Amino acid sequence: MSMQNSLEAQLPDEYNEISQTLESADLILNNAVENAKTLFHTLAVSSIDNNQIATRVMVLREFNLKERYIRFHTDYRAAKIDHYSENNSASVLGYDPNLKIQIKLQGSISVHYNDYITQAAWEGSTTRSKKCYSVKGGSTLEISDPKEYDLKDGNIEDGYMNFAVLKFSFNNLEFLHLKSSGHRRALHSWNESFTSTWLVP
Repeated sequence: MSMQNSLEAQLPDEYNEISQTLESADLILNNAVENAKTLFHTLAVSSIDNNQIATRVMVLREFNLKERYIRFHTDYRAAKIDHYSENNSASVLGYDPNLKIQIKLQGSISVHYNDYITQAAWEGSTTRSKKCYSVKGGSTLEISDPKEYDLKDGNIEDGYMNFAVLKFSFNNLEFLHLKSSGHRRALHSWNESFTSTWLVP
């Protein structure tokens, strides 16, 4: 049984208990860390940059419900590093039409560079992933010949100097399940205290 089919078999057919929505979100996002077949493996991250909405698709590297964070990896030379340092408010959105489930989270992003968090993440990365950070120049820089920036052989560990971790800490998680017999939308919030509320779908 594939990871995707195994996941679908573990999810409720319908949601009548609000606790099921948070349990399913936890299951889906943890599964998506390793399961590239689900669209939750690549999430849309939106934030405000100079009074404009900036949206990027990022690969999910870790989901931790207990400590309420998501981990992404990025190039420290990328423009978004300064962007998140100036305004760290963000939302994360994922939707998988096969599951008919949308998950939206609100929170903030912290940038980690050359610390114990990046070291642990780097050590857990594949050789293929590490190689991406050895490309000369920073992401989104204007260039004249893209072939000059193709991946080349070399010491992949040199890429660590360009590697950063984005830690998205969330305080709201909204879960939406679409079903012809009745949609379900629930909001889970961790503010003064933890609350769960049904919303009109």
